[in-house]
Amino acid sequence: MPLRSSRAFAVALVTFATFTDIVAYSVAIPVLPDLSRRLGASPTMIGFVFASFGVTLLTVSLPMGAVSDRIGRRTPMVGGLVALAASTLLFAYATSLPWLFAARLVQGAADAITWVVGFALIADRYASDERGRVTGFVMSGTSVAVMIGPSIGGWLYEIGGIRLPFSFVTLLAVAGAIAFLLIDLPAASAERTRVPMTLVLRQQPVAACAVAVVLASSTLSMLEPVMALHLGGLGIGPARIGLLFGIAALVNTGMHPLAGHLADRWGARRMMLLGLTLSAFALSFLGQTWSFRSTIGFQIPFVISIAMMVTPSLAYMAEVTTLGGVDSYGVAYGLYNMAWGVGLLAGPAIGGFMFERLGFGLLAIVWGTALLGVTAVLVRSASLSGERDPATLG
Repeated sequence: MPLRSSRAFAVALVTFATFTDIVAYSVAIPVLPDLSRRLGASPTMIGFVFASFGVTLLTVSLPMGAVSDRIGRRTPMVGGLVALAASTLLFAYATSLPWLFAARLVQGAADAITWVVGFALIADRYASDERGRVTGFVMSGTSVAVMIGPSIGGWLYEIGGIRLPFSFVTLLAVAGAIAFLLIDLPAASAERTRVPMTLVLRQQPVAACAVAVVLASSTLSMLEPVMALHLGGLGIGPARIGLLFGIAALVNTGMHPLAGHLADRWGARRMMLLGLTLSAFALSFLGQTWSFRSTIGFQIPFVISIAMMVTPSLAYMAEVTTLGGVDSYGVAYGLYNMAWGVGLLAGPAIGGFMFERLGFGLLAIVWGTALLGVTAVLVRSASLSGERDPATLG
């Protein structure tokens, strides 16, 4: 089979696209101080700029998923990567806050398109017993981007100033767009059966998966700022805090393919719910950390449990869409991305409010207990509906 029409080439391009998207998101972190001074923006205003990413992420995900179901995956992927290139150029050459807001809004839209259409493309080309493994490879690529994105941004900034990091990401995005123009996708992917969006959204397992995604996303986004504040209170410096998050990303890189393989073998729903359950307990223990070394010991089980939930949930969303009698993967992953965006918005807000009043230890216990409660409801809901894992069917 020619490379440009192979499934492996498609997976490599989706991985490259999501990798580039995460690098674009994280490369700005080290240059924020310079950016705020150059534009005269307060920390609060910079926070609003970065939060605006979620606005277009939420509003674009579902419609673009539906569009890709109708017209095929190639054109949206090319458009998403071109939008990503445009947004990074806006970042590089922005001379006022309105332009910075525009760049961030475009970047949120590009993120929505890249992730939604990319995973729909994988669902098109792989059967249900293979999607977990393939999804794990893609997620490993994003974990690598999380680890190296800020480093790339800081290094390029030191070499060539504030514009060089964004120019580098622009080149990556353009290269990805050109590659998607060259890929040979089956015509059937553009002639997929057209179904009403509401038909997908009414599927109970699809809604259950979306709830699980909100739980995972809100837990991760809550933990990032709150845990850093807690560790700072323990006297752990910024370098060691950064090292802890780097260790987490490294563990994630190795765990995603394993979690995907287990999802293919034992069932995506089963692995997703197991990951949620384990993360509830692991989070409660993580909240009791008292030192740098104890944080490492408690953090690794938590990161493993989250990977066991996230990767299977991506495979599960495609499976339940198919079992519902439709194959509108674009709409399904649009809903997935929206659910992830809801968690990104809600997690830090709720977590910060609770941290201020309860402290990290009690917050972790309360949050973990809530995770267990909702997971129990999801398990009971699946049992009452008679749902079975696709991996166990046949």
